[in-house]
Amino acid sequence: MKFDSEEFKGRTVLVTGAANGIGLAVSRAFAERGATVVLTDRSESVLDVARELGERHHGHVLDVTDEASVEALTAKIGTIDILINNAGIGPLAPAESFPTADWDRTIEINLKGAFLVARSVSKGMLAAGYGRIINLASQASVIGIEGHVAYCASKAGLVGMTKCMAIEWAPRGVTVNAISPTVIETELGLSGWAGEKGERARAAIPTRRFGKPWEVGAAACFLAGEGAAMINGENLILDGGYTIA
Repeated sequence: MKFDSEEFKGRTVLVTGAANGIGLAVSRAFAERGATVVLTDRSESVLDVARELGERHHGHVLDVTDEASVEALTAKIGTIDILINNAGIGPLAPAESFPTADWDRTIEINLKGAFLVARSVSKGMLAAGYGRIINLASQASVIGIEGHVAYCASKAGLVGMTKCMAIEWAPRGVTVNAISPTVIETELGLSGWAGEKGERARAAIPTRRFGKPWEVGAAACFLAGEGAAMINGENLILDGGYTIA
């Protein structure tokens, strides 16, 4: 795949939930295109991942639900040109027996955490008159999925938040968009959709496959690039047509 290895040269990108899966793929995509990437995650493994990407990249342990820690880290980083809000969890259970603690934790990380990071980062972006914020939602933001009651609610809320921020901040140079993937072939995605369940899910997607991590990275780079400067408040659904089938 061909891409401009200096497209984001001089830009700093903050990625949450970057130790593995989609967050890691997105981090690699921006690093390959010349950006300086700041990777954050609750897991200390993010420090090793950042070192593997190269010396200009940095890793930090961060709980996105801790407001003080979020504010301290964004102040430490300084200029942040692009934010990828990716940190999230997805505990599953039937709606009638879904544990309240799991509901609260899902909303806290997936929605409140994304809000705290976006709000903190926006201050510098708005002062500079430039910024790109991309929130990783899910196809679950626009459809119901059995067993995903808290996850669906959190991702639908994330899209709503995206639209409000997009309206408020675009006049000052900061665009805000979301990406909503189908199942992505990460270790977690493949383990949760293995065997016959996975085969049925693939068959229901018009492209007859799950998404690749690098495809989410490419979509994020597109939305952060100059060619997408007029895209604002959109929810880019990366699902092979599943939600229209």
